[in-house]
Amino acid sequence: MLMKIAIASADDEQRTEHFGKAQKFLVYEFHGEEVEFIETRKSPKKPGEKHQWGKSLKVIEDSDVVICTQIGINAKPALKKMGKTVVEDEGTIAEVLRRYVEHYQFMNRPLKF
Repeated sequence: MLMKIAIASADDEQRTEHFGKAQKFLVYEFHGEEVEFIETRKSPKKPGEKHQWGKSLKVIEDSDVVICTQIGINAKPALKKMGKTVVEDEGTIAEVLRRYVEHYQFMNRPLKF
């Protein structure tokens, strides 16, 4: 099963960011086994302005999973209504992506009796 994963990123593209503050989203394709980086998508926000999460919705609309450090109480239900899986995790991009993939693979492994 092919899925797109969008990771909210700080400006340095090394660490995860709060969904509403993310200036960029790193987009990956995940095939159940392999992860492939696709592109960086910009989501410009005005410094100091609140409630800019709507700008990020357009950027990640074709993604199945969104990973971010935190997400606001209005943005989270909006993403879920769009059918997105929301994962709140903090760390480097590589760490959170690895943890998500490992969790996904564990949860989708056939049971052995």
